[in-house]
Amino acid sequence: MAITKTLDDLFLDTLKDIYFAEKQILKALPKMARASQSEEGKAGFLQHRDETQGQIERLEQVFEILGKSTRGKTCEAIQGIIAEGEEIMEEFKGSPALDAGLISSAQAVEHYEIARYGTLIAWANQLGLKDAVPLLQANLKEEEATDKKLTQLAETAANAKGTKAA
Repeated sequence: MAITKTLDDLFLDTLKDIYFAEKQILKALPKMARASQSEEGKAGFLQHRDETQGQIERLEQVFEILGKSTRGKTCEAIQGIIAEGEEIMEEFKGSPALDAGLISSAQAVEHYEIARYGTLIAWANQLGLKDAVPLLQANLKEEEATDKKLTQLAETAANAKGTKAA
C-alpha cells in the first residue's frame, strides 16, 4: 500500500530544497562579485553572500524546530539558474553588458527564493509551526530587499552602460 504524503512532508521537502539552493548560491556569489565590473555590483554580491550565510543559519534553526537532520535535497531549478549565470559570465566577459547580465541572473535567483520562502511561510502557518514563521519571514524580507537593490542598480547604471559599444 502506498504511503500518503502530507503537507508536513511537502514542507520538509521544500525546506531541504531551499537549503540546498542557499548553499549553492553561497558558492556562486563570490564568483559573481569577481566578475562584476562595477564596485557597486561587487559590493552588493559580497553583502548578499554574508546575508545568505545568515539565511542558511536560520534554515538550520527551522530543521531543529522540526527535529529533523539538516540536509539539502538537490534543487535542479537553482542549478539551472546558476548555470545560466555562469554562461553569461563566460559569454559577456569584458562586455559593457556583463553587469546587466549578472544582475538579471541574480534576480532570477532572488525570484526563485522569494517564491520558495512565501510558500514555506504559508505552509508553516497552516501547520502551526509558529517558531519557524519569523525565521522564514526574515529570509523572505532580505530576499525582497536584495531584489529591490538589484533593480535599482540595473536601472541607475548597469542597463545604460550595457547599451554602449565596448
